[in-house]
Amino acid sequence: MSKYLVTALYKFADFPTYADWQAPIQATCEKNHVKGTLLLASEGINGTIAGPEAGIKSVLDYLDTIEPLAGFGHKESWADKAPFLRMKVRLKKEIVTMGVPGTDPKKIVGTYVKPQDWNALISDPDTVVVDTRNDYEVAIGTFKGAVDPKTKAFRDFPAWAEENKDLLKKPKVAMFCTGGIRCEKSTAFMKAQGYDEVYHLEGGILKYLEEMPRDESLWEGECFVFDERVSVRHGLEPGDYDMCRACRRPIDEDDKASPEFIEGVSCPYCADETSADQKQRFAERQKQIALSKKRGERHIGLTRPPRAEAG
Repeated sequence: MSKYLVTALYKFADFPTYADWQAPIQATCEKNHVKGTLLLASEGINGTIAGPEAGIKSVLDYLDTIEPLAGFGHKESWADKAPFLRMKVRLKKEIVTMGVPGTDPKKIVGTYVKPQDWNALISDPDTVVVDTRNDYEVAIGTFKGAVDPKTKAFRDFPAWAEENKDLLKKPKVAMFCTGGIRCEKSTAFMKAQGYDEVYHLEGGILKYLEEMPRDESLWEGECFVFDERVSVRHGLEPGDYDMCRACRRPIDEDDKASPEFIEGVSCPYCADETSADQKQRFAERQKQIALSKKRGERHIGLTRPPRAEAG
């Protein structure tokens, strides 16, 4: 049986005292041998954590005692290897960064659609389906027929929507993301822009892959996740992708066969994005990782904190 319970959670809430909870939440996670990243902001909590089942339960129970966060939603899956090497509770301006002041999913949001009803919605010719994730995520998997905004970061989405109104003219706009949180904000934004019938996949892609039988699925490819599993397939089984340790993009065997791939230093997607000095630092880090492996240890530099856009 897999040893690590992986839990993704978020909740939009009025949380003015969020900074006061950083240290207690950090201490509770460490006490229970739970690792990962949790983001706290005045608008709520977001993050993914992993650890022993009992430890995760203790942390979730503790978070549920914090009044603004009580009743938060979460999704669970299992991993054979530790998905995270450290625990970090971070204070942020937003728990998922869109950068549009006043976008508040607590006040206005799109209509939630259960995974079992999603296929009918996105197969409707009156529906335009929009993948709100970033380009490197969409590249390894998405729903059949979905529009790819080709954004580099979630904060690019509002500008894309403004510039592509012609694509969004159909009566219904259906949006989806990894775990649901980005769609909370993107549908709130779209509703504020005057779009009437705006829908989003409840629980995100992860919930769909967990509940939808493979032979009924309209999902194509794998779903990128922001931890050491890199990607998952139907049933939330670990996928086939590896991760470039320089840029954290998903890479496959063809990418690793490229002359631009140097383990821990570069891949075909980031070889031109980093300087010679950066590559030298990455190479030294990879050398230390290799030495740690020889000693039977895990080097803390093996991974970097998940991107804030996770979810």
